[in-house]
Amino acid sequence: MRAPEPALRGLVLAGGFSRRMGRDKWAMEYVPGVTQLERVTALVRSVCRDVAISVREGQDVPRPPGTHFLVDAAGVRGPIAGIMAAFEADPDAAWLVAACDLPLLDHETADFLVAQRDATRMATAFRSRFDGLPEPLFAIWEPAAADHVRESIARDVRCPRRILRSGGVLLLDLPVTAALDNVNTPEEADEARKIILESM
Repeated sequence: MRAPEPALRGLVLAGGFSRRMGRDKWAMEYVPGVTQLERVTALVRSVCRDVAISVREGQDVPRPPGTHFLVDAAGVRGPIAGIMAAFEADPDAAWLVAACDLPLLDHETADFLVAQRDATRMATAFRSRFDGLPEPLFAIWEPAAADHVRESIARDVRCPRRILRSGGVLLLDLPVTAALDNVNTPEEADEARKIILESM
């Protein structure tokens, strides 16, 4: 008899410094009146049991209803700090990690990721349309990844993509080609906003 899959929990990464953007990415509005934090949280909640918001120590972020905060792991910087904090909070869960700088992320992509999940792997992730490497910031990180994350941090390897490249990952082709295109500058944000509004 096959063991049940670990529970799938959501982790929305909102702790980035957004230096190139010049403002918090979680607060960006691509749909008028709705922050990117609210959009991503709603999308993740549609496929996960519950959703945590990853924040830096002392960061002032509004908490969407029905979520809770997870403060980044101490002494660690970057997205991996949020992922480590999630595994520290619940090492037996799988975590669907979603960054706040993916304005074109949609329900079709989220549903496909969850449907194709392989809980026997370290992670299930999409293949980047630009270089074919794993996209770590919209991916399902299984409990088996926790030790890899911890060991990588101990070796001062803090790049989530590099950690996933170490192996044991199911790589999927994106069902919506541009869904994981991230936004780092005001110009890129304007282009994403135009695409979203034209599709509505």
